[in-house]
Amino acid sequence: MEDSKKGKVLDVAMDLFRKKGYASASMQDIAEACGMAKASIYKLFESKEALFTEAFVSCHRTLLEKAAELDRSSRLLGLSPEEKLRRRIEFQLHYSVENHLFMIDFKDLPIKENDDFRLAWQKKKNGMLTWYREMMLEVFGERIEPYCWDVVAIYRGIFNIYLSFVIQKAVSTPLSELAAFIVDRMNAVVQDLLRQSPRPIITDTVAYVNALNPSDDLARRETALELLRTMELGVPSLGLPEAAREEIAEVVGLLRAEIAKDEPKDALVRVLVSYLEAVPELRSGLRQLLWLYSNSPM
Repeated sequence: MEDSKKGKVLDVAMDLFRKKGYASASMQDIAEACGMAKASIYKLFESKEALFTEAFVSCHRTLLEKAAELDRSSRLLGLSPEEKLRRRIEFQLHYSVENHLFMIDFKDLPIKENDDFRLAWQKKKNGMLTWYREMMLEVFGERIEPYCWDVVAIYRGIFNIYLSFVIQKAVSTPLSELAAFIVDRMNAVVQDLLRQSPRPIITDTVAYVNALNPSDDLARRETALELLRTMELGVPSLGLPEAAREEIAEVVGLLRAEIAKDEPKDALVRVLVSYLEAVPELRSGLRQLLWLYSNSPM
């Protein structure tokens, strides 16, 4: 009986959150819509935050369940990988529009400070990333394995910006056509990556880093060291005399060795960086290095 009541309250609450937003939908509103006393709601959910967290989890669980059902029907129909992807994207667009309150970035809402919600939010982010990765591998095959996380990042960027226009009612294109448009763009991205074979940007260790799961000091130090290794590889191609290139390579090596220490000397790091800034081709990388260095004691 209690599970039945809880399910009813959850359904009503989700509907009210969709219509009124998190801030405007009160527990009294939810109680009245359920035909229950507010005290009875609190016996099922200890707080509005707990109720919203449960609604958030339920919404994303339903998304993945319905997507799995769609995949099963696509396999039974014998659809091509591209058509399977188009159907998935169209479904995700429709579902995200209908449930956009539960799909947004919550960093501007007070619920973001609730520990239980933050944990659910992080699990959702990780689950969606894994889902996207599996989706891209299924469609484009193992050939994209080295670039899989880059493909996922590009897809998320494309999907989210177009979804924002749809939610703002600024796009008149039917969602089925928008989904096909996104599939075509992703095909072009994948083909270009395979043809050009650039160095992958996002690795397994980087993919799950976000505002809820920030990189730690050790990870940022490794990022800085990898950046310096990349700069070292570019030194031989600088349009400078050999002796100058050798000197620059030596200074980059000294800088890398200093930053690798548990307690690098700040003054020495900045002197070495200042010396290298005389080389225009290195300035962009050095700016990025200083930003990494300033955001971590390394």
